[in-house]
Amino acid sequence: MNSMALLVQKFGGTSVGSLDRIRAVADLVKKTVEAGHRVVVVVSAMSGETDRLLHMASQIMPQPDEREVDVLLSSGERVTIALLAMALQAQGLAARSFTGRQVGIVTDGLHTKAQITRIAADRVREALAEGIIPVVAGFQGINEQSDVTTLGRGGSDLTAVALAAALKADRCVIYTDVDGVYTADPNVVPNARRLRKVSYEEMLEFASLGAKVLQTRSVTFAAKYRVPIEVKSSFREGEGTLVTQEDQDMERVLVSGVTGDRHQAKLTVVGVPDNPGIAARLFGPVADAAIVVDMIIQNISQDSLTDISFTVPRSDLPRALGLVRDIAKSIGARAVEVKEDIAKVSLVGVGMRSHSGVAAKMFEVLADEGINILMISTSEIKISCVIEEKYLELAMRSLHDAFELSRDNGGLS
Repeated sequence: MNSMALLVQKFGGTSVGSLDRIRAVADLVKKTVEAGHRVVVVVSAMSGETDRLLHMASQIMPQPDEREVDVLLSSGERVTIALLAMALQAQGLAARSFTGRQVGIVTDGLHTKAQITRIAADRVREALAEGIIPVVAGFQGINEQSDVTTLGRGGSDLTAVALAAALKADRCVIYTDVDGVYTADPNVVPNARRLRKVSYEEMLEFASLGAKVLQTRSVTFAAKYRVPIEVKSSFREGEGTLVTQEDQDMERVLVSGVTGDRHQAKLTVVGVPDNPGIAARLFGPVADAAIVVDMIIQNISQDSLTDISFTVPRSDLPRALGLVRDIAKSIGARAVEVKEDIAKVSLVGVGMRSHSGVAAKMFEVLADEGINILMISTSEIKISCVIEEKYLELAMRSLHDAFELSRDNGGLS
């Protein structure tokens, strides 16, 4: 990184969770400025604040109006931008807070989960030109009618990445309570290793497969505008993980990491007439209900009947089950079976594109541990297996060892 870089630094809820934490963030920003860099800061609401506000809204009415919810939620970040600007001023630095509206973050009309359509950022540029540190509220913007909107879960990451793209910043640094992206969840796999860098594609897979470090929307945005993201800890010094474009070093590593996801459920529609168009009749209404179907398996037809199994997020199971039972009845299927105690274990790595043998080795490792594979899905850079939930941690540790992910090579050996 050059000596006079423009950095967007984002701090999440735990990083600004108390006045002491906010002062610590001010110290960190001051160090960055003293190292010769220009800084734009993006902050979330203090940890727990969004939940507290939502709880109050639900006490007033069970399903509050989403426009008013956005007005309410946007207040959380207004508190942290003002306090952090004051903390920086107390350190002798020129700082100024800005709401999403003041920065010109314009979104579509969807309340509580808006998408950013454009960012003006003129006031941020002006502040930087005057030597002032802009402190920007994450997670919020305004729509074309000037109503306040919020960006949904992980929205502050999205604000930071989008600002970095608009300002053509050298790097977007996401400070969080972990110090980077690991080869596996260190709580499950004690010898998991922090990765120095991962590609946007790998990070998207990690995020969608249950790694909580970055939200998928912010990674998609970063990949589109080629914004390098660095994930670092706001609680301890040291290097983090750089999320950037794929390079040859990454391709040499066969598997970058192993992930586990417990939030899955499996539905099986038994005795489906094996006719053209049946799958469309089954999955069309599920898609219309915005329920994401992950894996699908159709068994071999017997007596012109087949079984179709698929997985959905466990949180969507009650809605999905009601829908699927209705559809099953209308298409003349025999029954709908549910299995909730399942989990998904996945291997991720861009090196899989140019190396064979990963799937075979994965199946062998699981077989050696006596773990039955219920479903399999693959893409260019990932292989996922659905297994019984009780075996998830064993599967993750065994695969992590078999692919030597605690060593800095991650190869087939």
